[in-house]
Amino acid sequence: MTDNLQLSSSSQSDENQGFMQALVLFIATAVLLLLLSIGASPSASIAAGERALADNWWNERVFYEIFIRSFNDSDGDGIGDIQGIIDKLDYLNDGDPNTTDDLGITGIWLMPPAEAYSYHGYDVTDYYAVEQDFGTLEDMQRLIEEAHNRGIAIIIDMVVNHSSSQHEWFLASQRGEAPYADWYIWEDENPGYNGPWGDVAWHEANDRYYYGVFWGGMPDFDYRNEDVTQEMYDIATFWLAEVGVDGFRLDAIKHLVENGEVQENTPESRQWLTDYEAHLESIKPNSFTVGEIFNGASFVVARYVNEGAIDTGFDFNLSEQMIRAAQRGSNRDIARAFRNAMRDYPFNQFATFLTNHDQNRLANQLLENIDANKVAASLLLTGPGVPFMYYGEEIGITGTKPDERLRTPMHWDDTEFAGFTTGNSVWEDLQDPENVAVANVANQTDDPDSLLSHYREMIQLRNANPALLTGDLTAVDSSDNGLYAFLRHTDSQTVLVLINLGDEPITDYELTLDDSELDLSSASLIYGEGQVVSPEINSEGGFDVYTPITEIAPFSTVVIEF
Repeated sequence: MTDNLQLSSSSQSDENQGFMQALVLFIATAVLLLLLSIGASPSASIAAGERALADNWWNERVFYEIFIRSFNDSDGDGIGDIQGIIDKLDYLNDGDPNTTDDLGITGIWLMPPAEAYSYHGYDVTDYYAVEQDFGTLEDMQRLIEEAHNRGIAIIIDMVVNHSSSQHEWFLASQRGEAPYADWYIWEDENPGYNGPWGDVAWHEANDRYYYGVFWGGMPDFDYRNEDVTQEMYDIATFWLAEVGVDGFRLDAIKHLVENGEVQENTPESRQWLTDYEAHLESIKPNSFTVGEIFNGASFVVARYVNEGAIDTGFDFNLSEQMIRAAQRGSNRDIARAFRNAMRDYPFNQFATFLTNHDQNRLANQLLENIDANKVAASLLLTGPGVPFMYYGEEIGITGTKPDERLRTPMHWDDTEFAGFTTGNSVWEDLQDPENVAVANVANQTDDPDSLLSHYREMIQLRNANPALLTGDLTAVDSSDNGLYAFLRHTDSQTVLVLINLGDEPITDYELTLDDSELDLSSASLIYGEGQVVSPEINSEGGFDVYTPITEIAPFSTVVIEF
């Protein structure tokens, strides 16, 4: 009996101690979540190490797309690597919000880091290994840690539609070996139809035919096989939970599940993604997914988001209209494109960009006109959505098809290999010497009028103003079609953005806003030049005739706070 009483007393003491430990852990967790959710700066919402991810944290980000092979070579072999990115993190964001000589980005999208057969990485041969040209998994984990220390989130390209034809899974499938025989789409006879853009989609191997919508070197997975889906779940778990990435850019997702000759945007593809998204959330709540639905209209891409298949999608139509506005110097279509995006998607849940690794470089599309490039940057970085920019866009690197020439090494200076490598060769030739001489970081970094300086200013302006980061959009009518005007507003801040899209100063113009519930009574300049006057508010809370600044300089951006 005495032994029993002593045991009972000891058990009660252990229970009390366990309860107190659990209570302390609960309180600490609650405090952490509270700190992450209230007024957090971009660098505060993602901290180093184990952490909770705040809801929709990606809306407080500016992402920078990096082709690892071309960003920075740390060991002189002519190939960019993960350590090279680590060495340049302070260029992207030094972690100190008080400095202005870094770019200020708060997210990185890494093009495929996994082991692959081709240079581009989209034909993966091992989903659980880092491409040996780039480094190791330990290097990747160190990059993530160093990035998080600077308030930078890391997402990676996840290639879910297909693998390489050299992947061991496909080689076994081609031989008919279990369990991989039906991991890919096989037919005994050629179905006889082409892919959605007219190219060959069925490829012969061992007297049978397999489906590869992009080309024979990238066979599509068969997601009607649950084992394939489970493998993709395991891969996602590995990168989220073990490696530590914050999410994925999902490649080519409109092609995941086909219905015969209906080869894109099927309901089955969206359902597969919805289930995949649920798995990601179970592993790392609030991990981020941004999907590539190439050339999709806003309402097509938005359907994936609205159905919960992805968090955001790249809006290709909006990208096209931003570039056209910078080319034409006209607001004719850009206002409509932004309004459509705000209408079609859940609030701000769309990704904006100018160009990416598949498109001719922005500098070429804008005929290397630096002022037009600045206009495009302003459109991207003051507008709603989640902005992404392609490496080198901020300095005006050129590049046109074929694809290798869109992904050439970064220009850090104007030396022989542009500061990309200390070796005597590069994996792909640089752009022409005239472009290297002008479009390099060293040449532009201390020039207040350079394209790089403009990108820095616009990103830092966005980071510092909640209305530009996460605010709603209200269009403002302008009497001059060369002036794009709009309001961005949150509960705590309202700003008016004015962008002169053309090469002439704008003086004789009027702005009109029929009605508003916002407080627009007192105006002050927070970016740009000029003497600002406040509007006369009409009976509906808007303004009928408003000229906030007498003259808006060519290609310039003005931001006014109310």
